[in-house]
Amino acid sequence: MRRAFLTGAPLLGLTALGGSVLRGRAAAREAEFEAAFPPQGEILDVDGVPVHAVVRGTGPDLVMLHGASGNSREFTFAMMDRLSDRYRCIAFDRPGLGYTGHTDPKYASAFSSDAESPAEQAALLSRAHAQIGEGPPIVLGHSFGGTIALAWGLDHPARALVLLAAPSNEWPGGLGALYAVNSSAPGGAFAVPLLTATVSEDRLRAITENIFAPDPMPDGYFEHLGGQLTLRRDSLRSNARQVNGLKPHILEMEKRYATLTLPIEMVHGTADTIVPADIHAKVLIDMVPDGNLTLLIGVGHMPHHADPDAVIAAIDRAADRAA
Repeated sequence: MRRAFLTGAPLLGLTALGGSVLRGRAAAREAEFEAAFPPQGEILDVDGVPVHAVVRGTGPDLVMLHGASGNSREFTFAMMDRLSDRYRCIAFDRPGLGYTGHTDPKYASAFSSDAESPAEQAALLSRAHAQIGEGPPIVLGHSFGGTIALAWGLDHPARALVLLAAPSNEWPGGLGALYAVNSSAPGGAFAVPLLTATVSEDRLRAITENIFAPDPMPDGYFEHLGGQLTLRRDSLRSNARQVNGLKPHILEMEKRYATLTLPIEMVHGTADTIVPADIHAKVLIDMVPDGNLTLLIGVGHMPHHADPDAVIAAIDRAADRAA
């Protein structure tokens, strides 16, 4: 026992030292990311929770909700400029991502697997909109943000919904080992800091390009988006936990889709392999009373970049139908 203690103590010391170096490197990179990609809008105080909102334009309110691993820069890259002449565009960072905090401190714990549900996210962001909004908004959501838009429509006032490549229905199987590990309590505590400290910009760019496939990533998009913000430890954990825990919430939401009587415009690419239209939009359209589906042939998971005119037309139709 004495020999084991004497040989084990240095190993524990080296492990602790390695962990300290790793945490220091992760913290340094987080500071670099935030300096390179600061908030572009206002930080609201919503019942003690910081919520980042970027507001541009005039007209009826159009709330814009980004997807997994994203932030409000998704819409400041190009879409806001094309819409701000006739809509008051309000892009929020979702909880745990960008510069928006958590709805409950327990979700910030490294040793946890819990995350905000779509209903909790929609509740926080609808209260944020109530602080700065002018009547019920049109709510647009891309990818995971589309799920939050659906939750918003189920529980809070909205004029219409615009869903871009939105996960809306049950899918077969799981989401892979990476989400399973990073969303777990041990993975959040030990694997996530390693990713924050080591994932290279080249690797992050390749991941971003894959999200666009088969469409090209627009020039300047990667430099504008600040995907590095999602490499921060809290954001990595939040993203993994929200995505990995989504299916049970989807199953409950499906039971209520028939109550969504507001206008719903859906835009979905037929080549989307991340959120396949056959499993989601093509199923959802038969579950809602007032839906309209635009399928973009050969387009992948980023329709608002691949065919922005089609998305803008869907927004305008939603506004007209709501009126």
